[in-house]
Order: sequence, then C-alpha cells, then structure tokens
Amino acid sequence: MEIINLLEKLEDIIEESSKFPMSNKVIVDKEEILEIITDMRIKLPDEIKQASWIKEERQRILSETQNEATNMISDAKSLQETLIDDHELTKLAEKNAKGIEETARKTAFEIKSETQEYCDKLLAKTQESFEKMLATIIENREEIENM
Repeated sequence: MEIINLLEKLEDIIEESSKFPMSNKVIVDKEEILEIITDMRIKLPDEIKQASWIKEERQRILSETQNEATNMISDAKSLQETLIDDHELTKLAEKNAKGIEETARKTAFEIKSETQEYCDKLLAKTQESFEKMLATIIENREEIENM
C-alpha cells in the first residue's frame, strides 16, 4: 500500500528532523511535508477503491456460495424424485438426499463463514491503515499549528 509508504516517509522525516532544545518540537521542511500529504490525497481514492473491491468480491463469493448450495439442494431433490418408483430405492434416495442436503448446508455455511472472516480481516487491515494515517495527519497538523 502506497499510503503506508508515504506515512512511513513522514515518520522518517519527523524522526530525522532537527529538534528544538528541551522540547519535543522538530523543524521540518514544510514543502516536503505538504508534498507527501498531497501524494496521500491522490493515492487515498485508490485505497478506498480497493476496500470497495474487497466488499464487492465478498458479496460475489457469498452469492456464488449460495447458488452452489441451492444447486446442490436442487440436485439432491431431483435425485430423490427420480428414485421414487422403487420402495427400497426411495428410502435410500431420501436418506442420501438428506445427507447431501445436510452436507451442502454445512459446506455452504463453512464457505460463507470463511469468506466473511477473510473479508473482515481485509477490511480490518484497511481500517487500521486509515486510522493510523488519520492519527498521523492529525498529529502533524497539530504540530504545524503549534509552530
């Protein structure tokens, strides 16, 4: 993520800057800091697009999973209806169909849970990056205002 790199660059500039004696204040190159902030503003929409893509991808995966589960259940019911003619085969078909249906539900639930967990982790990382970036920007603005 380029935003993270820019934040790290800001941190490096602050860490390497000359310090005022007996304070935590530092002297920074205003133009250099403003240039990095401008770059961050330019790159930020890309990060937001990435988060939107993750959300859309999550929804697509959930839809596909639901469709697969529905198809599996439909296939199981079709199999059950096909075997209805013979009494013993019917009993066996009902048992197998229920097993397939239960397996399909479990599989769909597992895939859905894993997908949600994966997407949540990605969104959490993106949120954490934005929060760090915002905290750094606020801190820098406060330092600039206090100069």
